[in-house]
Amino acid sequence: MTIGKTASEPKKAVLRAFRRATGVGATPGTIDRGLQPISAACRITRISYNRDNAEEEVIDTVAELNEDVPADRTYWFRVEGVADSETIQQLGDAFGLHPLALEDVVNTHQRCKVEDYDDHLFVVSRIPLVDAQGNLSTEQVSLFLGDGFVLSIHEGTPKLDPVRERILWARGKIREQKADYLAYAILDTVIDNYFPVIEEIGNRLNRIDDDLEQGGCQNHRQEIRNVRSDLLLLRKTIWPQRDAIAALLRDDCRFILDSTKTWMRDCYDHTIQLMDVTETYRELCADLRDFYVADISFRSSEVMKTLTVIATLFMPLSFIAGFYGMNFEHMPELKMKYGYPAAIAGMVLMATSFLIYFRRKNWI
Repeated sequence: MTIGKTASEPKKAVLRAFRRATGVGATPGTIDRGLQPISAACRITRISYNRDNAEEEVIDTVAELNEDVPADRTYWFRVEGVADSETIQQLGDAFGLHPLALEDVVNTHQRCKVEDYDDHLFVVSRIPLVDAQGNLSTEQVSLFLGDGFVLSIHEGTPKLDPVRERILWARGKIREQKADYLAYAILDTVIDNYFPVIEEIGNRLNRIDDDLEQGGCQNHRQEIRNVRSDLLLLRKTIWPQRDAIAALLRDDCRFILDSTKTWMRDCYDHTIQLMDVTETYRELCADLRDFYVADISFRSSEVMKTLTVIATLFMPLSFIAGFYGMNFEHMPELKMKYGYPAAIAGMVLMATSFLIYFRRKNWI
């Protein structure tokens, strides 16, 4: 995985554009997508499992969600692709979701947070994505946790598939636990996706550091700027993610069992680790930028020093050449047999004297 662009490629904005779907002054709970582009037809799947077996099926219409389902199983409803307003409203009616939560599902610019409603828990998380050009972005993952079910809505990222495989192939202890453990597994997978991104950013910083140490002439200004932009995006995402998980641990929520909070603390520790590494890389990025600017200034001063030495050496030589180049007929040295060699020798002696003086002063 390669993140970022080289200096020769187009510049990447430090701040990502912020765009809200609903208009100004809209009624709270409005889920009209407005001018925001609608994803392709969303795909709804239902995974049901217990200790003994697991099943996965595709749901063609939201109306099928109202069918009677066995109560001794845990259900994961996956909605891949943020659909149109009608589908979102149908999901809200089927699960009894709060209108404000549905509005946050549509407005995918939400920061990570936890909202505890009476009959369900709403969690917003963000997962990092890197496109083919190396641009880093984040995608919103909305989770609804209720009695015996988890509803996840996201724009189609396949990075939640490891949780699906753990359920279908009975890996780990996920099929032995309740819906709150499933919600933890999804959040833990979201957090784990940040580590490869952070590691790649560390590799980029190491490469820049090595090039600068070796005196590479490549222009790293834009590359450092791109890394700084990615770190800023990660910091804006991981910080509220940490607060959201801390709220799940701190608040007395009936949907999160104490046994699951033990696992949730490990997820919280991962966010702390990510924050520490992100802050360290931000400081390193600032140091590399300062080092790059200092290196450019040092190179410029070296060039100026060389030019100054050359100009200083040629100043007396130019004076001698100009003095004897005056067109006067009665100059005493013009008739000397060895006048020309003597002038050349004097110029060489003067230049050598300047060089010795500069060397003793450690100016060159």
